[in-house]
Amino acid sequence: MKELLTVIAKHLVDNPDEVVVNDRMDDDALILELRVAESDMGKVIGKQGRIAKAIRTVVKAAAVYEDKKVVVKIM
Repeated sequence: MKELLTVIAKHLVDNPDEVVVNDRMDDDALILELRVAESDMGKVIGKQGRIAKAIRTVVKAAAVYEDKKVVVKIM
Protein backbone atom coordinates (compact mmCIF):
# COMPACT_ATOMS: atom_id res chain seq x y z
CA MET A 1 0.00 0.00 0.00
CA LYS A 2 2.83 2.35 0.88
CA GLU A 3 4.42 1.91 -2.55
CA LEU A 4 1.11 2.49 -4.34
CA LEU A 5 0.49 5.74 -2.47
CA THR A 6 4.06 6.89 -3.14
CA VAL A 7 3.77 6.28 -6.88
CA ILE A 8 0.42 8.06 -7.12
CA ALA A 9 1.63 11.08 -5.14
CA LYS A 10 4.93 11.42 -7.04
CA HIS A 11 3.06 11.59 -10.34
CA LEU A 12 0.78 14.36 -9.09
CA VAL A 13 3.31 16.81 -7.65
CA ASP A 14 6.02 19.11 -9.04
CA ASN A 15 8.56 18.08 -6.37
CA PRO A 16 8.51 14.26 -6.31
CA ASP A 17 11.67 14.16 -4.18
CA GLU A 18 9.75 15.68 -1.26
CA VAL A 19 7.03 13.02 -1.20
CA VAL A 20 7.24 11.01 2.03
CA VAL A 21 4.88 8.23 3.06
CA ASN A 22 5.03 6.87 6.60
CA ASP A 23 3.09 3.81 7.65
CA ARG A 24 2.08 2.59 11.07
CA MET A 25 -0.37 0.12 12.52
CA ASP A 26 -3.16 1.37 14.77
CA ASP A 27 -5.40 -1.28 16.29
CA ASP A 28 -6.80 -3.05 13.22
CA ALA A 29 -5.93 -0.49 10.51
CA LEU A 30 -2.84 0.47 8.56
CA ILE A 31 -2.41 4.25 8.63
CA LEU A 32 -0.53 5.86 5.75
CA GLU A 33 0.62 9.44 6.31
CA LEU A 34 1.38 11.36 3.12
CA ARG A 35 3.62 14.41 3.29
CA VAL A 36 4.35 16.64 0.29
CA ALA A 37 5.92 20.04 -0.25
CA GLU A 38 3.84 23.01 0.85
CA SER A 39 3.53 24.21 -2.76
CA ASP A 40 2.20 20.81 -3.89
CA MET A 41 -0.49 20.48 -1.23
CA GLY A 42 -3.21 21.85 -3.51
CA LYS A 43 -2.37 19.35 -6.23
CA VAL A 44 -2.74 16.43 -3.85
CA ILE A 45 -5.98 17.69 -2.30
CA GLY A 46 -7.64 19.09 -5.43
CA LYS A 47 -10.74 21.22 -5.74
CA GLN A 48 -13.16 20.40 -2.93
CA GLY A 49 -10.93 17.47 -1.98
CA ARG A 50 -11.70 15.44 -5.09
CA ILE A 51 -8.12 14.29 -5.74
CA ALA A 52 -7.64 13.32 -2.08
CA LYS A 53 -10.88 11.36 -2.16
CA ALA A 54 -9.82 9.58 -5.35
CA ILE A 55 -6.45 8.67 -3.83
CA ARG A 56 -8.17 7.24 -0.76
CA THR A 57 -10.59 5.27 -2.95
CA VAL A 58 -7.81 3.69 -5.01
CA VAL A 59 -5.74 2.75 -1.96
CA LYS A 60 -8.75 1.30 -0.14
CA ALA A 61 -9.71 -0.70 -3.24
CA ALA A 62 -6.20 -2.15 -3.40
CA ALA A 63 -6.37 -2.97 0.32
CA VAL A 64 -9.50 -5.05 -0.20
CA TYR A 65 -7.42 -7.59 -2.16
CA GLU A 66 -5.09 -7.96 0.81
CA ASP A 67 -8.00 -8.04 3.27
CA LYS A 68 -6.71 -4.99 5.17
CA LYS A 69 -8.19 -1.75 6.41
CA VAL A 70 -6.23 1.32 5.29
CA VAL A 71 -6.56 4.97 6.30
CA VAL A 72 -4.79 7.67 4.24
CA LYS A 73 -3.94 10.92 6.03
CA ILE A 74 -2.57 13.89 4.15
CA MET A 75 -0.31 15.83 6.47
